[in-house]
Amino acid sequence: MSNVHHTCTAPACLRRLVAGLVLAAGFALAPQAALAATATDTIAVTATVQATCTVAASPLAFGTYNPISSANVDASTTLNVTCTQGTAYNVGLSAGAGTGATTAVRKLTSSGHTLNYALYQDTTRATNWGNTIGTDTVTGTAGTTATAYTVYGRIPGSQNTTAGAYTDSVTVTVTY
Repeated sequence: MSNVHHTCTAPACLRRLVAGLVLAAGFALAPQAALAATATDTIAVTATVQATCTVAASPLAFGTYNPISSANVDASTTLNVTCTQGTAYNVGLSAGAGTGATTAVRKLTSSGHTLNYALYQDTTRATNWGNTIGTDTVTGTAGTTATAYTVYGRIPGSQNTTAGAYTDSVTVTVTY
């Protein structure tokens, strides 16, 4: 076997020398990058969703009532209940502001005169709508949108009273 030695010419040697130095510099920097470290932690993110409800009531207008007729006058209106999703609630209606009114017999008033009426949960006007939870309120559980409830009103016929504009104010209470 013969030993062959190559002689290095200046431009070729210089290129090999520069390439070797670049390669060596790359290896020298690589371990420093491998030595880089990280630290982590987490941010605890919290929120509390409050159970809440709102109610919007439309007016109940009976229109014209004939006090000497035996015919009932019926009307209806809508309540919209919006609660936090999944919230159970009860909707109650007060007796109103008429003197001597109860949830079974409410009273429209005009200059000291009264006109009896009632509010019901059903179209047949058989189930009174009052404000005693577990007895005469309407129950519900909130979904993702408002729930509409119809209030059915009736003024019984044959109530001969004085002519005038009769009014009342019934409070709607949502208990949740």
